[in-house]
Amino acid sequence: MLGLELYGIKLLGLNPANGRKLLATLVALAVIWGGSRLLHWIIRAAVPKDTRTAFWARQLISIAALAITVLLVASIWFTDPARATTVLGLFTAGLAFALQRVVTSAAGYLMILRGDMFNVGDRIKMGGVRGDVIRIGFIQTTIMEMGQPPAEQSEAPGMWVEARQYSGRIVSISNAQIFDEPVYNYTRDFPYLWEEMHIGIAFAADRARAERILLDAASRHALKDQDIAAEGLRELQRRYFMKGAGIEPRVYMRITDNWVELSVRFVVDLERVREVKDAMSRDILDALGAAGIGIASTTYEIVGVPELTVRVPATPPPDARRV
Repeated sequence: MLGLELYGIKLLGLNPANGRKLLATLVALAVIWGGSRLLHWIIRAAVPKDTRTAFWARQLISIAALAITVLLVASIWFTDPARATTVLGLFTAGLAFALQRVVTSAAGYLMILRGDMFNVGDRIKMGGVRGDVIRIGFIQTTIMEMGQPPAEQSEAPGMWVEARQYSGRIVSISNAQIFDEPVYNYTRDFPYLWEEMHIGIAFAADRARAERILLDAASRHALKDQDIAAEGLRELQRRYFMKGAGIEPRVYMRITDNWVELSVRFVVDLERVREVKDAMSRDILDALGAAGIGIASTTYEIVGVPELTVRVPATPPPDARRV
């Protein structure tokens, strides 16, 4: 028996059996690590890097390597089932108490793996961050952040990009967030958005002409193939209890205190929201200008002033002559 003692207290015991177990553990870890590296190399060589197949293949290899490591180490060190059960129970209780958020994040990872929430490449909003999922890890999900439309600029975190385009920031979010906050998925079942543009015109303007201009712009630049969106909507209604929704562009009218607001509603591909709204804005401005229809705004217009009469005396007063 070999051992390390301090003031007569044995701190660490080492015998041939434990030495063989330690050696077997090191060999097993080396084999598992080398095998996982080899499988990762095969995946990189056989599958394009930026694909979901490659991502989930790497995830499967990592999970399998972790499971095999736990099983082999437990098999090497705990040959007595009763002892293994006791140690496992104590370890689990301590882990659950000390690493509550980590355990919750790992549980969130298992929920995400089911595919019911989001996948790599999906556009989501999670933990207050909107963007495209570029990585899903055991503990964190990594998102390429996107900007927010002006109507949502007041939301945290601060944002300087006023559209759904990349800001350049890569954000890591704990997987535990799926249990605390809603997760918004923009692409999972219906990769299109219903968008709206709001324009105000004067009460005396040609409202019918303005409505035709908005509809023409939406028909030219919104989703070209309406059948694609309609088929996706039918599939959405088949899978979920969802009522029907219109696909064709439509203009809604609302009376305000200052003008008539026209809202054009249309379906657009998720990846082309800003480009479509830019092209529509240019066409609408040109068409409204050609039709002589101005866009109303919160300004003041002086429509008339009272007549002002100034009378100048013909001769100065007596006091002024003496001076």
